Amino acid sequence: MALVGDRLCVDRWEASLLEVPPDGPERPWSPHLVPPAHGVNLRAVSKPDVLPQGHISGEQALAACVNAGKRLCTESEWVRACRGPNDTQYPYGNQRIAGVCNDSGRAVHPVAEAARRSGLSPKRMWYEGMDDPIINQLADTLRKTGERSRCTNGYCLYDMVGNLHEWIDDPAGTFRGGYFMDTQINGEGCSYATHAHPFSYHDYSTGFRCCRDADRAR
Repeated sequence: MALVGDRLCVDRWEASLLEVPPDGPERPWSPHLVPPAHGVNLRAVSKPDVLPQGHISGEQALAACVNAGKRLCTESEWVRACRGPNDTQYPYGNQRIAGVCNDSGRAVHPVAEAARRSGLSPKRMWYEGMDDPIINQLADTLRKTGERSRCTNGYCLYDMVGNLHEWIDDPAGTFRGGYFMDTQINGEGCSYATHAHPFSYHDYSTGFRCCRDADRAR
């Protein structure tokens, strides 16, 4: 984790998941699968060079952080961490530079391409196929954590803009930072915020990272 100010620790990378069986070693959970609502215990981990977890709801993200001895970041914590010690609109500066973060999109929307491959009509895909595991496995979609090495700031936090949306601690439902197809429609860079979905919502674009009070991290 990175120290932000003197009282907050923030995961350096977007979270992935470990399944914690009741009687066995932990094992990775596929980042392309929706975590089940019940019956599986999952713990958040933050490490470089892995695909982060998409398809996760705010409720599930919160539980995974708690299982790791952490919590979701509040809105003010997340924004402060994203803007970095220089307080910039993007982690790396005030002006967007395409391709520094994973935010340049692709010519064909991955949901539309997944619909074509699955035979589901495009109209139905936007309502029924948003968790299709193929979406984030298509070319030019989800990237490994830290792969865009310049998408960072003075706190050495990676991918806070682009790659996956990130849930914050808001029971009404808010995720921030944009994702690989867009970091501008709902605000620029670190100001990007989506309020359109409940905390129980999930799709291919929803991810998270955890926070912890610094005194607990010692």
